[in-house]
This record gives sequence, structure tokens and C-alpha cells, in this order.
Amino acid sequence: MAPLNLDPNIAKPDDFYQELIDAQRDLDEDEVNLMNAKLILILANHIGDMDVLSEALRIARGDD
Repeated sequence: MAPLNLDPNIAKPDDFYQELIDAQRDLDEDEVNLMNAKLILILANHIGDMDVLSEALRIARGDD
């Protein structure tokens, strides 16, 4: 099992954050929620490791 990487790992985090905000700029709350859900599923598929995904879910819920 690969451990969940919680260390900073994005070369330009401010650029990514700006791109994320820009992608949501003209969306209403429901559209933002749908986009975020789609993004989570796309990235989860990319990760592909159920143990890592389960750990991420536990941490995101605050169950760590």
C-alpha cells in the first residue's frame, strides 16, 4: 500500500488555486458542488489505490 502523501506536492500551488477559482467563477452553488464532485472522482480514479483513497476520506472527515 502506498502511503497518502500529505507533503506539499504541487509545484505552483497558488497557480493551481487560481485556476480552480477561475473554473468556478461563473457557476452557481449547485454547479460548483457538481464540478467539485466530478473533480474528486476524476482524481480518485487517477490515484486508483483504494487504501490511499480510504485514508484520504478518513482525514478529510477528521477521523484521523
